[in-house]
Amino acid sequence: MTGYLLRRLLLVIPTLLGIIAINFAVIQFAPGGPVEQMIADMKGKGETTSRLSGGGQNEVSAGTAGAYRGARGLDPHIVADIKKMFGFDKPPLTRFVSMLRDYASFDFGHSFFRDQTVLRLVLQKMPVSISLGLWSTLLVYFISIPLGIAKAVRDGSRFDVATSAAVLVGYAVPGFLFAILLVVLFSGGSFLQIFPLRGLSSSGAENWSVFDRAVDYAWHMVLPTVALVVGGFASLTMLTKNCFLEEIRKQYTTTARAKGASEQRILYRHVFRNAMLLIIAGFPAAFIGILFSSSLLVEIVFSLDGLGLLGFESAIRRDYPVMFGTLYIFTLMGLVLQIVGDVMYTLVDPRIDFSARQS
Repeated sequence: MTGYLLRRLLLVIPTLLGIIAINFAVIQFAPGGPVEQMIADMKGKGETTSRLSGGGQNEVSAGTAGAYRGARGLDPHIVADIKKMFGFDKPPLTRFVSMLRDYASFDFGHSFFRDQTVLRLVLQKMPVSISLGLWSTLLVYFISIPLGIAKAVRDGSRFDVATSAAVLVGYAVPGFLFAILLVVLFSGGSFLQIFPLRGLSSSGAENWSVFDRAVDYAWHMVLPTVALVVGGFASLTMLTKNCFLEEIRKQYTTTARAKGASEQRILYRHVFRNAMLLIIAGFPAAFIGILFSSSLLVEIVFSLDGLGLLGFESAIRRDYPVMFGTLYIFTLMGLVLQIVGDVMYTLVDPRIDFSARQS
């Protein structure tokens, strides 16, 4: 197992390098970068005009190589200073090598448009995203496992058919679309005003008691968590059902029944332990999926100041240090959690030996 872990850890380096390199290359061709936006602001057009124009201001003018059309009328020295300020006075390869050297020591630089380091921004936003992803993942497991077991025991019954229809609807509706529906129904959109619409705390909550702040936090978390749970419980429910059905049909359950064991004992003493291996080991992957993909648009809908909203705003404003810094951190965490998932497989089932399979 030690050799397998070492190989997996060594594979993290080229994987990180490849992902960062591909995204860096794509960004070089993306219109409307920070230089163009700054030039547009100086010419009185504003960032919005720069974005809506598709970044057409970054085209090279016919007479002057390397000069921006949006920079016409500006002193070339000012344009050069703007490029130097954002680091675009150097060739792309030089900037890429310098970025990798800094990332090796977890130095992600400063945001272009926020007076903070990228690492500090990520650390500020991470608790919101982690709390949302953790509560959503736990609820998904608490709902999906009992429901999947009940569906496996009642396979083919009316209960199984009815719950399958509900699971199919939950799987088909995207989380962000369900979030908008919840806002319309329960946050004063068109019907009821029961739950708060924005943030994770009420105004003035910092002066409340610990209990009141905890209740207020839970009240703000209801709708975002429900939006993520509805979109995430379907696949785990069906996985649980299929795992239990496979174990129920095996020979050892028939032998246990022949020895007079009750159905409850067979289900929870024998089948449960074997069927839950894949589900428990998949917890890190489920958490990382909800945290880094599903929660992005939900954070935007409910104005939750987390990593999803930070990444969205950074992409809109072309804040490249924040974009690449968060990408690096997300990718590293995802790769590490995948290794943690493999370790959990061996912990819940000692029969699994990745080292033997590799050899």
